[in-house]
Amino acid sequence: MKSLNEKLNLLKQKIENNETITIAIFGLGSVGCYLLDYLVSLADPQLRLVVVGRNAEKMQQDVNIIRTAATIRRQMRSELVIEGGCDFKDPASIETVLRKIQPDFIVNSSRLFAGLKYGTISWSNLRAYGIWTPMSVLLGKNIMEAYGKAECNAISINTSYSDAVIPWLKSAGMPYFDFGSGNLNHLIPRMKFFVAEKCGIKNLNDIDITLVASHFHDVVISKEGHTEGVKLLLSIKYQGKELDINHEDVYKSCGIPMPTDQKRNMMNASSNFDIINSILTAIREKKAVKIHTPGVDGHIGGYPFIIDAMAEEVKGYFYEGYSMDEMEKVNRNSIYCDGVENVEDGCLVYTDELIAKVKNKFNVDIPKKVKLVDAETVASLLIDDIIKPNVK
Repeated sequence: MKSLNEKLNLLKQKIENNETITIAIFGLGSVGCYLLDYLVSLADPQLRLVVVGRNAEKMQQDVNIIRTAATIRRQMRSELVIEGGCDFKDPASIETVLRKIQPDFIVNSSRLFAGLKYGTISWSNLRAYGIWTPMSVLLGKNIMEAYGKAECNAISINTSYSDAVIPWLKSAGMPYFDFGSGNLNHLIPRMKFFVAEKCGIKNLNDIDITLVASHFHDVVISKEGHTEGVKLLLSIKYQGKELDINHEDVYKSCGIPMPTDQKRNMMNASSNFDIINSILTAIREKKAVKIHTPGVDGHIGGYPFIIDAMAEEVKGYFYEGYSMDEMEKVNRNSIYCDGVENVEDGCLVYTDELIAKVKNKFNVDIPKKVKLVDAETVASLLIDDIIKPNVK
């Protein structure tokens, strides 16, 4: 598996040679559909957008409406391709597709148990989302197993609980995703809304926010407006200067009303889009762009990360305003609240508190440690004994 920087520079060569850039979206549910629509809206003739899944007929319907709507908007410039018959539970099936389409980007937006926001069960009962990690890792594991066998060089993005999923794959010695989407990207805009109103700033893009936290704090801050007593790393700048603004007030402001159905996936799709577009923009405009991403380089939690194309070689690196020790400590404290004590040696380690809550609320015993090879067994336990009995 090539390093991220090697992949970025392979992409740079293709962009500069005006070669086709292939973006593969694995799974065309609501996240995949929104993402495809956003990518089409770039009206970029260099892009080839490939949707991958089992049901070609269903994907054709979704592609048709996205293509038709984009044509109405006069934005249909990218090539759209449907790659059906791919079984995400079969790495060999995925490998065949990867060898065929030779992607430059891969986005995994697939879900093991579709149509349900797991948080609707876990937040009210456990105040923790990490319980679902064995479910989140399975299809991504298959994709990355195929990725390795196909000797794929695509820049890869995972959509589901990357704070723990990507580190889990890396700790097991497997190929792992380069980036995760979501979380901090959902929270930062809410902060910008408050700062802009309080400080009289008209252009939200002029507000530069840097945040370090895991998935748990995306949820607790956006739902309840506080950090559960955990000290986070947060910087809020305007025109290069730190704003004198109370961070607790910023957190309190984030509890804005939003839908709880599939429309929420606009945010996750936008996060995927932002990673892809930021990389393309940095390379094309020879600039440095900051993104926020969970699980990057196999680190637990969420981080600010720089795509720097200002020099001859493109480089990706962690934001240097905080030390790695600082950021890792904050993220471990944050994800502990989400029920994840650690990810090490190919094992997910649940917190004792989460284990006790699951037993108390659902009368289900989950193991302290889950080896990656046992993730499917634990995922089946979660589906059969917790999800199905609690879904109306």
